[in-house]
Amino acid sequence: MRYSLIALAVASTLTLAACNQTPNSNESNEPATSAQSAPASTDSANAQSTDNVSMNITGAGASFPQPIYAKWSDAYNKATGGQVNYQSIGSSGGIKQIVAKTVDFGASDAPMTPSELNEAGLIQFPTVIGGVVPIVNIDGVAPGQLKLDGKMLADIYLGKISNWNDPAIKAMNPDLDLPDAAITTVFRSDGSGTTFNFTDYLAKVSNDWKDSVGVDKTVKWPTSATGAGGKGNEGVSSYVTRMKNSIGYVEYAYAKQNGMSHVALKNAAGNVVQPSAQTFAAAGDIDWSKQEGFYKVITNSETDQAWPIAAATFILVHKQPQDAKQVAGVLNFFDWAYAQGDDDAMSLDYVPFSDTAVALFKAKWNEVVDSEGKPVYTSAQ
Repeated sequence: MRYSLIALAVASTLTLAACNQTPNSNESNEPATSAQSAPASTDSANAQSTDNVSMNITGAGASFPQPIYAKWSDAYNKATGGQVNYQSIGSSGGIKQIVAKTVDFGASDAPMTPSELNEAGLIQFPTVIGGVVPIVNIDGVAPGQLKLDGKMLADIYLGKISNWNDPAIKAMNPDLDLPDAAITTVFRSDGSGTTFNFTDYLAKVSNDWKDSVGVDKTVKWPTSATGAGGKGNEGVSSYVTRMKNSIGYVEYAYAKQNGMSHVALKNAAGNVVQPSAQTFAAAGDIDWSKQEGFYKVITNSETDQAWPIAAATFILVHKQPQDAKQVAGVLNFFDWAYAQGDDDAMSLDYVPFSDTAVALFKAKWNEVVDSEGKPVYTSAQ
């Protein structure tokens, strides 16, 4: 699939310098602070007023897009010299902080519903599509070798499949020498959009999961007594790396960057697929104009080559921000990212959006207004 870019008409003036430090609690409502204080401001007529101004913008939330936000940040910093501190604290934390107005933007992999957005006075827009991948630590099993289907994955996390040489797993992997060893499940302990998409998938492929556990950013894990919970992609991958015969789930770019052994999955069309930009794109090829508030969960797509746990990730900003100039800066950064960041996104196996989708997302920005009701940011479409 080919992705085109929207021409950038307004000069870029800000930068997102992603911070990899995580607060003590991923559910924190404390503001994510930047290294320098931003100048006080209450209104901005449009993006042109931010030209040649270096600002500090704060954001917090999902760990799923952290690799691409960090890469965009670095490139934007080199191009403009501005800075924003993005803290990867989990989707729940990102939503809580933007609702509490302690950051300029929030980030979540679990989209807010239209009613939730209206109640909080927010808009949301997607930035990229990526994939959640199961990862394992089994001696002799290389990345992509182990094959599972959705029911097996659900049964592992339900505790119904508890050993790696279970007949169901062996039947799908006849050429693998799987150990007679207990499976240790690893899961997110914080409020996570990655967990939301993972459990959404499990609920779609397993009625037992749907009825007994459900879908949310935090759930009661059936295997919690024998498993381990970690905060963020970092915490989950750390446990899986240290614990033999374990299984966890993380964002694919994180697994790839850290050389972790991911699992291949059978999708809804019956094909065993590997995670990649191509299989994520197959799942996300939808008409975003039909999604109210851009609310859409794309797991378990029936498209022939779709990765079954693909997910879009979202940015949240207030419609009537306290500091309109700061939010104009946030939109300025993402305008730059849409126009200049596709190659970086694809280098990490994220999927950028088409010109048509980006135009829809940016048109939504007109709802973000200052105290006089004027759009805080305008950009040529």
